Amino acid sequence: MGFFTKLAIVVGGPLVGKLMDHFPRVAAYNCLSFIQTAAQLLSVAMIIHAHTVPNAFASSVLLRPWFVALVLAGAVERLSGLALGVAMERDWVVLLAGTNRPIALAQANAVLSRIDLLCEIAGASLFGILLSKYDPVTCLKLAAGLMIWALPVVVVLTWLTNKLSTGVLDRAKPPQTYCRTFRPDSESIVEIGVDSIKHGWMEYMQQPVLPASLAYVLLYFNVVLAPGGLMTAFLTQRGLNPSIIGGFSGLCAFMGVAATFISSNLVRRLGILKAGAVGLIFQASLLTVAVAVYWSGTLSRQTPLLFFLCLIVLSRLGHMSYDVVGAQILQTGIPASKANLIGTTEVSVASLAEFVMLGVAIIANDVSHFGFLATLSLFSVVGAAWMFCRWLVNPTDEQRSLFSFDPQF
Repeated sequence: MGFFTKLAIVVGGPLVGKLMDHFPRVAAYNCLSFIQTAAQLLSVAMIIHAHTVPNAFASSVLLRPWFVALVLAGAVERLSGLALGVAMERDWVVLLAGTNRPIALAQANAVLSRIDLLCEIAGASLFGILLSKYDPVTCLKLAAGLMIWALPVVVVLTWLTNKLSTGVLDRAKPPQTYCRTFRPDSESIVEIGVDSIKHGWMEYMQQPVLPASLAYVLLYFNVVLAPGGLMTAFLTQRGLNPSIIGGFSGLCAFMGVAATFISSNLVRRLGILKAGAVGLIFQASLLTVAVAVYWSGTLSRQTPLLFFLCLIVLSRLGHMSYDVVGAQILQTGIPASKANLIGTTEVSVASLAEFVMLGVAIIANDVSHFGFLATLSLFSVVGAAWMFCRWLVNPTDEQRSLFSFDPQF
């Protein structure tokens, strides 16, 4: 399922982004909200159905119609969620806060990230509590009810946002050239899709803030020195107490929330560009020490192992700070008319990077290869910091024009 979902994002991201850029914002957002909810409800129905059928071998499950429907629904839901997130973070918030108001935009980005992280933590905790008290089918039915209840709330809030902002989200009618491009009798659907993907990648490579975006993508190669399945497997193999492993994940999430407070202050004090550099350098420095601790061969003892984990926890502060600040750099440098196309293409590239790194991890699945994977992850973070700083110290005329309000210039 994970493979197919990532493949759908890599292939479908640019196409969905192009559609979002050429249709009215509010109507497109509401349409995708309906599609996402329908896909979520279909997923719930298929999982509930799976609990009613007898247990089967994994090979036979892959061929069942309900599993195929579950995979397709999961891919559609993830792709819709991706487009909704990009529309909100790369397009709407820029129009509402304004690119010429960097402090206001930084605060808006921080609040959005904070709410997103807190909802993820609260949602996972609530569902975990429900699973401890009720059977999975009951929990899924409760989740489905919440999805149905939330949909009209989202639609009303979307309409209210546009109304209170005096229609700033309204988009002009698409040009006739675009409409001709999508006529059924002019091109096949496959050709339209391929052309959209090519166009998305071309626009992505030509964006004026490409180094900042590539630095963001490089961070996705870090799948080891971060909370996740690979780190959990490594810590479990080391015999670490499960409560410490859980505490590690919780502290990483807390650092993400803390970074949303720090990022807006960094932008206020240093400007957007230097704030991004600080986040990347901070993360790269701490992970360098963490990898050095690993290769020192002292992780067999608990104290060095805990120090290793503390370094990774603190590095999340830099990672999430750049996540917020980097988003603002891209918001400032990308034209509003291409925000969704370039944003979804960027997420597609990031998903491809993560997919490649997970493939490497599967090939080198022995615990003895953890150091090799950790070193690769470190190189990706150091490479991101180097690329961004090199771009920062060698600004182009276009960069100076886009960030003329920044203290750097």
